[in-house]
Amino acid sequence: MTQATALIGRWRQPSVLPGLGLSLGITVTALSLIVLIPLGALFLKALSAGPADIWAVASSPRTLAALRLSFLGAMLAAIVNTVFGLLIAWILVRYDFPGRRLLDAAVDLPFALPTAVAGIALAAIYAPNGWVGGLLAPLGYKIAYTPLGVMVALIFVGLPFVVRTVQPVLQEAGADIEEAAALLGASRWRTITRVVLPPLIPALLTGFVLSFARAVGEYGSVIFIAGNVPMVSEIAPLLIVIRLEQFDYAGAAVVGVLMLLLAFALILTANLIQAFARRRFGHV
Repeated sequence: MTQATALIGRWRQPSVLPGLGLSLGITVTALSLIVLIPLGALFLKALSAGPADIWAVASSPRTLAALRLSFLGAMLAAIVNTVFGLLIAWILVRYDFPGRRLLDAAVDLPFALPTAVAGIALAAIYAPNGWVGGLLAPLGYKIAYTPLGVMVALIFVGLPFVVRTVQPVLQEAGADIEEAAALLGASRWRTITRVVLPPLIPALLTGFVLSFARAVGEYGSVIFIAGNVPMVSEIAPLLIVIRLEQFDYAGAAVVGVLMLLLAFALILTANLIQAFARRRFGHV
């Protein structure tokens, strides 16, 4: 009883920063209007289809293929972005070379570039008659209008998230710890695995989650390079748009709810891993 009274007294103790009730009310209201109410409406629309129709849409081979391509492509793209995003951030922070500021600014282009423009540009480059696709076509490789083209688009839109997440951590760490490890006789591999990477793991996981979340729902840059062949290169967002054009609003809501639940489960898992990494390796 004494412990409960102490907890209540601590809760009632006035905060150093005033306005908790007002700010909390505004936050909950804004969150409800922007996130919770629209998601609730999405669930209600999906439930209006009925159990039989929900199962028919969710178990449809076309739906499963689209979800598999969207999530597997987003996962692989996030992994690729984590590796190359770390390398790009390392080069931008640790080296000084002509054109570094230009390269640093180019990293943000996927943020500013309209997704449709990005998709058209990627399709023009990687098409069989494009600059890169024309070189690979005689070798029997095709990128555009295949699942590999979807991967290219998802990598393009997600790369800045990893770079911009890792870059400040590298800048804050500096090169002193690496020089100290070298002076103590540590090899380059041991310096990388024991000194450099552990503080970066939480930031890398954050960048991975952001890149995955950005890629899993990408639409504009993918449809121009994917080819949009059902069961082959059709992504889940496109399937939602197709059902909306067919006035199948309940079916579109069902696919949207499936994407939402899968994305939430994967992101929650990644966040739990990230929290463990922060406890294991310390805050960055």
